[in-house]
This record gives sequence, structure tokens and C-alpha cells, in this order.
Amino acid sequence: MNTRRRGSVSVPGGEVGYCIAGEEKPGIPLILIHGGPGGSYDGFVPLDALADERPVIFYDQLGSYRSPAPDDSSLWTLERYADELHAIRTALAPGPVHLLGQSFGAMLAVAYCERYGQSGISSLILSGPLISSPRWESDQRRLLSQMPQETRAVIGMHESCEVYDSPAYQEAMMEYYRRHLCRMEIWPDCLNRMFERIAAPIYLHMWGPSEFTVRGTLRNCDKTPVLAALRLPVLYTCGEFDEATPLTIREYQRMTDGAVLKVFTGASHSHHLEAEEEYIAVVRGFLGAK
Repeated sequence: MNTRRRGSVSVPGGEVGYCIAGEEKPGIPLILIHGGPGGSYDGFVPLDALADERPVIFYDQLGSYRSPAPDDSSLWTLERYADELHAIRTALAPGPVHLLGQSFGAMLAVAYCERYGQSGISSLILSGPLISSPRWESDQRRLLSQMPQETRAVIGMHESCEVYDSPAYQEAMMEYYRRHLCRMEIWPDCLNRMFERIAAPIYLHMWGPSEFTVRGTLRNCDKTPVLAALRLPVLYTCGEFDEATPLTIREYQRMTDGAVLKVFTGASHSHHLEAEEEYIAVVRGFLGAK
């Protein structure tokens, strides 16, 4: 069992809760950046296994579960979340670090490199990455078009009326999630906890009412131009049936000099949970080469 230390760090707008596993280990620290927006680090629990070689830093972004804050939408910007990450890095890992961003966390990791530069960033791991909101929305609409007609009809009817809380809509959404978010018959407790703890106001403000209806402040955000400027090792990962589709992620790989890509067969957006052992082995091997 890896040792853990928990605490909080002052960041612009408030304080965020963190946990460090393996703080005594000699390897370059790894900072984990969760998705959402408004998620939590619960979904990263299996990555504790990497703390046998290096410190692994988990944190909840401001306004999320372990980092409560007032419902102040001025705090919910990509730029402020990048400033927050810088405060965490300065306080907990001021030397070289690896960054692993999952989903929205990948966009945040790229935005951080754009805002603060790449000095001291030993590598980036971008898992199921959201890089371009318009491209993400387009991909979700294409995946939705492949769902059964009755499912599409339920989703279309409710979205046209802007009714998102009915049981029929939620069940149709779960059918979509079971194909493209997590394909495990029984979802892991850590993933269920993340969904139960999601900060809905942040998700709605920054993203929108669903994965494929993007009306929030990120709707036009596109960080693909930053990819060509990255001059550090980059690992992209996605699942075969990921919301972050292999076709799109291969394009991001081609934009990123020297980047490598791993597609996990049979998995989806939660491939770090669906193919846990393989994912940890891939990440461990990538980090070990740095």
C-alpha cells in the first residue's frame, strides 16, 4: 500500500483538496488532471498503482467535490483552471513533472503548456482527450447517429423541448454511455462515485446539457493549434469505441511531433478502467522511458 498525504492548496479563487500517493518515491512526480468539467479524481483511483515508482498527485479542480467553492461562474474558465494547476505544481511539485489529463483534463493540460510554457514538463499523457470542442461535438453527433432509431428519437425529442431530467431521456443517455463512456457490465465504484459527485453547475456552464449538446463557454474552444508547438514527449490514448474517437486522436497524433498513440481494443472513454492493467503498463512504460 502506497503512503498517502492529503491536504489543501491555495489557488486563485479558493482552495483545492489533494492527495499525494508515494510521496517518498524517487521518480519524477505525475500530476493527474481529471475531466468533466466539474468531475473529481475518483475515476483515477486505479492509477495509485503508479505510485510505487513516483509521487502521484490527485486533486479536485475548484468547485468540484473535494474543493468546494461558491457558485461563481467567473471562476469557471479554462485560463483560471490553468492558473490553478500552476499553483498546485508550484506548491506540491516545483521541479520536473509529468502531466496526465483525461478528457477535459487533456484540454486543460494543453492549455497549461500554452499559458505557462513547456519548461519542466517531462511529458504529457492525453487520455481520451478533448482538444477541440467543435470536433468533439461533431464526433458525438456522428456516434449518436449510429445508435438505434428509437434511442435517437427519445434523445432528439427531449433535446428539442430542452427537457433533460426525464427518466426516458436519462435511460437513453445511459445507453449511449454504455457504448462510448464505459462498456463494462458493472461500472467500477470509483466511476459511479465520480458521476454521483459531479459539479453539475460547472458542467452546464462550461459544457452544456449533454455530451453532444454543447452550449457552454467551451463550445468554440479549440486547442489543436497548440499541438504543433509541443516539443516534449506526448502519449495519446483512447478506446476503440471512445467518445474521443480513434480517427480524431490519430489526427491529433499527426499534428504532434514525435507523439505516440495507443488505442485500447474493445474499450471506450473509460479505457483506463476498462483495460486497467494494460493501461497502467502502457503509462508505466512511457514514463519509464523519460
